[in-house]
Amino acid sequence: MSEVPPRLPPRDSGDAWVEGPDGRRYWGRYGAAGLLVHDRVAGILLQHRAEWSHFGGTWGLPGGARHAGESAVAGAIREAGEEAGVPADALAIAFTSVFDVGFWSYETVVARAARPFEPSIGDAESLELRWVPLDEVEALPLHPGFGSSWPRLRERLGETVRIVVDAANVVGSRPDGWWKDRAGAASRLLERVGALSAAGVAAREFGLPAGRIWPEYSVVLEGQARGAGTSSARGGGPRADGDASAGSAVTPEVNVVRSEGSGDDTIVAETERLTSLSWGAPATTVVITADRELAGRVAKAGAEVRGPRWLLDLLD
Repeated sequence: MSEVPPRLPPRDSGDAWVEGPDGRRYWGRYGAAGLLVHDRVAGILLQHRAEWSHFGGTWGLPGGARHAGESAVAGAIREAGEEAGVPADALAIAFTSVFDVGFWSYETVVARAARPFEPSIGDAESLELRWVPLDEVEALPLHPGFGSSWPRLRERLGETVRIVVDAANVVGSRPDGWWKDRAGAASRLLERVGALSAAGVAAREFGLPAGRIWPEYSVVLEGQARGAGTSSARGGGPRADGDASAGSAVTPEVNVVRSEGSGDDTIVAETERLTSLSWGAPATTVVITADRELAGRVAKAGAEVRGPRWLLDLLD
């Protein structure tokens, strides 16, 4: 464990208490955010808080006050980098969970470890940093806020939403001249889905608690559109939340599936593959199509079906 630097970094305008009507105080003029990093082998990364800090001596997540105009994802990654030496490019953003009291909010950013790393103390706010197995978390004296949210967060750690896009059906739902250049229209769709993959989707779209979720996307191309993009371009993007200050955290790549024959058969096969995957937590597979026959086939495979309008509204 590295030594604590002799001085704290300069204070930001967000470093202030907010007091509610009932006298309760919360840290962060613009709200606060914390980072929960989950490694399937090591557990979750916890911070033993310095005695002088709020609820000092307890264990919680690295995090703190957000800067003015800073997204929760960017703030959580910045704070975790400053306090615990967490490298942004080792994080795969999964979802966020929000605690909101109206005048103040705290957002937990949940990320999976994309590669192994060792944390290091970066300032005076930590007594210790430790990877803690999931079954041992509740044995520690937890920060009250984290302790109350941990059971719900633990249940969601393996949560996955996968979206299969019938590209031909989505592109064909708008009379914008796509038939003149099917590959070009498919390429534009891939670019837009990649941007959506980087930004995430409101969790309420999937009936999940407040926050955002980063689904995995499979876009199926067929016929003349099969050559859209390149075989190595998988979409997605390194920026979380569409915010450059979020560093190089990983967001889900867009998997391009190029059908060698029937596009419908390929979509069914991809749906069956995805619905068979499980990480021990709720998994949702959504197929985007307006084709009734195809909708019936993927529903039998365990997928939910939504029409092109749902996806296009998100893309717009």
